[in-house]
Amino acid sequence: MKRLVLLGVLLLLPLTVRMSAQAKTDFSGRWTTDPAPGATGPAGATGAGSAGAAGPAGQGRGGPARGDMGSGWGPTITITQTGAQLTVEYAFFGRGDMQPPLKFTYALDGSETKNSVMMGRGTQAQVSKTAWDGAKLVITTLHTLAGPDGKPMTAEVKQTLSLESPTSLAVDAVRAGVLGGPATTTRTVYRKL
Repeated sequence: MKRLVLLGVLLLLPLTVRMSAQAKTDFSGRWTTDPAPGATGPAGATGAGSAGAAGPAGQGRGGPARGDMGSGWGPTITITQTGAQLTVEYAFFGRGDMQPPLKFTYALDGSETKNSVMMGRGTQAQVSKTAWDGAKLVITTLHTLAGPDGKPMTAEVKQTLSLESPTSLAVDAVRAGVLGGPATTTRTVYRKL
């Protein structure tokens, strides 16, 4: 009897492993935010998503509502996902700036990944780790920046990606309070192009 039970377990093991590997959500695609009806941002710009999405200087069509940092990515993003990594790419600069799109890569096995962005007065370093929470992907990123006294400090941002439907991606972003301030939470909803 024990051999029969052991044989049954061994036969079901590959099926279980295959099912758990398939359980990972695939976020691949080109995504954009929908303007909220009647929402306007700075200088009459149209707001985006249910909570907005970060865009260049918070302006332009699809930019966030005033005071909203959105998902932390742009209003139109391209996500590429393999078994090992997730890549998010979006245009931050205007055409006249002649700069390539920003590109961030995250290891899906939970190992540390480093991304850096050349902005303003220097390079901004980011260290990220991912974790699966069921069908959701949580990306926790520590941003290193100069504090008010010129010394380096870090700020944590946690982005949770989830599919509300095959054509609707939600990104919930939680930003830790800086210098003793309260944490903030935003939700951005993208639709698939």
